[in-house]
Formats: sequence, structure tokens, C-alpha cells
Amino acid sequence: MGPHPAVAAIRLAVRRVLHDILTELNTPAGVPAATAAGRTPAGASGLPASPLVLVACSGGADSMALASALAFEAPRLGIRAGGVTVDHGLQHGSDLRAEEVVLRLRELGLDPVEATAVTVGREGGPEAAARDARYAALDEAAARHGAAAVLLGHTRDDQAETVLLGLARGSGIRSLSGMAAVSGAGGRYRRPFLQVDRQTARKACMVQSLPVWDDPHNADPAYTRSRLRHEGLPALEKALGKGVVEALARTAQLSRDDADALDTWARQAEAGVRDATGVLECAKLYALPPAVRRRILRRAALDAGAPGGALFARHIEEVDRLITGWRGQGAINLPGKVVARRQGGRLVIRQG
Repeated sequence: MGPHPAVAAIRLAVRRVLHDILTELNTPAGVPAATAAGRTPAGASGLPASPLVLVACSGGADSMALASALAFEAPRLGIRAGGVTVDHGLQHGSDLRAEEVVLRLRELGLDPVEATAVTVGREGGPEAAARDARYAALDEAAARHGAAAVLLGHTRDDQAETVLLGLARGSGIRSLSGMAAVSGAGGRYRRPFLQVDRQTARKACMVQSLPVWDDPHNADPAYTRSRLRHEGLPALEKALGKGVVEALARTAQLSRDDADALDTWARQAEAGVRDATGVLECAKLYALPPAVRRRILRRAALDAGAPGGALFARHIEEVDRLITGWRGQGAINLPGKVVARRQGGRLVIRQG
């Protein structure tokens, strides 16, 4: 008798991602650790260690299900599996909860396992600040352990919420593309569960008797995502019927494909709209399709020092008007003390 369908689903999702990682590392999938492309445990015969994959685990149902699937699948593919839990320090007793998560991960057989405490700032709001601190800690842990990848437990439901948040902010097609299955420097972060719903992950924990922790912040109406999860999406499903989450997830993938194509076009076009000194020429920019032109403008603002998290579509639209609606207007102030101004038919974007 095979595993419960929910357990089978999460294991299959993780297995596919691990196969992708092995392929990228030029390691034959399915070969035991002792012989896979010469990879053996550290110190054995002087050969390199098997690749290490870490799971980021909060102790919630999604990440615990992910950790359990990684613990099951990784040894079968000659991969070492470890885990990291991040203590944001935002709740009383968070350090004790982090210790409990470490124990649970070790009970699953993961090694190495560690808890990392971070200090959450205020820039960009509480959710963005916590996210930035978390990813910085995961980056550091992955680099220190030499991990090939870090698995994240974002589900199809999380993807749907991300698409709706992007839609509400009017942030453009890139925001509508949601979270990428592969992201980060060198493709460090992998999200195996973007096609798995939240209920499947929770069911997998239940049938495996895995204890889970429900973060009270996820039910706190003070947080935008929490309101969307408990009020917005249920209201949409009531009005439009079931299938909203699946439709939004499909929208994310279609939008990502379109955004990737436009980004490629913009990269290829950028060299042709700069003069010999590298400054953007307004006439050449004007001749480009708006979607391509605005991507070039956004990249120029980021290169000048504008923080990506604070640079919104409305900022780029204002800069774009220096090209398409030139009436002698003054400089445009952008986040990060970056200034965009038109000078003699050229667009100059730099620190103020």
C-alpha cells in the first residue's frame, strides 16, 4: 500500500525539484551518494561531499510538509538534506519555538540543522522588513554550508495571494507573475509547492503525525496578506465560484512567460538607445514599445541606486513622461535619492 495521496503529492513535487538540481550539477539522478558523479560524504576517499539542499522551515504546515518530503526523497537521490529556521524575534517565546523546530527537523533526519536569529527593521513595512531579514539569513546560511539550493514552502494559495496583491498595487505584469519556481542568485531558492494547495500540505502533516505551528500573524488582520487570505479570497470564491486560486496561479505563470520575454527584449534593445558615453537618448527610447521602454527606465533607476522594493510603476510612469510628454518639466525625484532629468535630448538618471 502506497503513501497517502497528500504525502505522495508533496514527495513528487520535491522529487522533481531535486532531479532538476542534480541535472544542473551534472549529477546522474538516482545514483547512490557513494558513486554519484564521484560525490561521496566529506572525507571519504578524498572526494567531494554529496550536494546539500536546505529547507527553510518555520514550523508551519507548509514548511514542515516540505521538510518531511525532503527528508524522504533526498537520501534516495544521493543528496544531503539540512534545515534552517529563522527566529524573527517578533513574538514572545520565538526563540523557544525555533528550538522546537530544530528538534523536529533533526527527528526527521535532517543534518545540518540550525536556528538563526535576526533583527527585523522597519523599511518597507513590517512584512517586507521581515522578509528581507529572513532572506539575508538564509543567504548567509546557504553560503556558509555550501548548499546547492534552499527549498521554500510557498504553495499555490500563496501564489494566488501574491498575484492579487500585485494587481491591487497596480505594479504591472511582473508583479502579476507572482513568485518564481526558481529565484535568487544562481537559482538558489526553489519552490516545489507552487502547484500544491495549502490544504494538501496540511493534510500531509496530519497523516504523518507531524506537529505544526500556526503563526498568529497569519490570522492578524493588521497584515494585508492575512486580510486577503481570510476575507478577500473567500469573498472572491463566493462571488465567482471555486477555482479562483487555480486561475490566479495560471495567470502568474502566463504573466511570467510574457514578462520574461519583454525583459529579454529590453536587455537586447538597451545598448541601441544609449550614446557613445552610455547616456540614454530620448528619441531612440520614444521609438520603442512602452513596455520595453519602461523596463529600460526601471533598470536605469535601479542601477543608479533606487531600491527595488520602493520603486513603483507610478515612478517609472513619471520618468516615462520626460520622453513621451516632454513640456520642459523639471527633474523627477525617485526613491533612494535618485533623480531623473531630461538634458538636451538625453535622459540622465543618477544620484541627486
